[in-house]
Amino acid sequence: MNEKFKLEKTLKELSKDSELSLEELFRYYYPRLYDFSKSFLKLEQGIDDILQEVFIRIWQNRKRIKDPATFQSYIFTITRNLLLNELRSRLNHKNLKDEIQKLSTAQEYSSIEQHDCNELENIVDKVIGELPKRQKEIFILSRSEGLSHKEIANKLQITTKTVEYHISLAIKFIKTKLHGLE
Repeated sequence: MNEKFKLEKTLKELSKDSELSLEELFRYYYPRLYDFSKSFLKLEQGIDDILQEVFIRIWQNRKRIKDPATFQSYIFTITRNLLLNELRSRLNHKNLKDEIQKLSTAQEYSSIEQHDCNELENIVDKVIGELPKRQKEIFILSRSEGLSHKEIANKLQITTKTVEYHISLAIKFIKTKLHGLE
């Protein structure tokens, strides 16, 4: 497809059951839909399956697709709707998994686990409090506030290598302290 993509001609041929036209649409739109999907889902897992479904739906509705002016909106709307369905499915799956885990754990174990978890969290907080001021600040920005190394570097006006250095020192310190508690 060296010449400019001709959507009107391709859609006309598609409505005449041309598989070659579907392949042309696939080659043209797949990279765009993939990037769109990746920015939407934030994960690459499952995108290929979703995009395959998009093109299956295009093929199933090929006789009804007439207007090249609205085709791009049409294909991106199909993709968006399938992505939303995937997100809902993932969320329901995670919620169901959490619920099953909660129900399968005896109540007394659950409260013991929660107590142990709270106790461990307090110990970790105490160890983090022992870090040197700058290490503690950088570690908290990274782990508690979820900032990237670059964001921390920009915020504190230091290099990303300095951020990485302080985080690695903080992690070593914390591991050493926690290892001593075993």
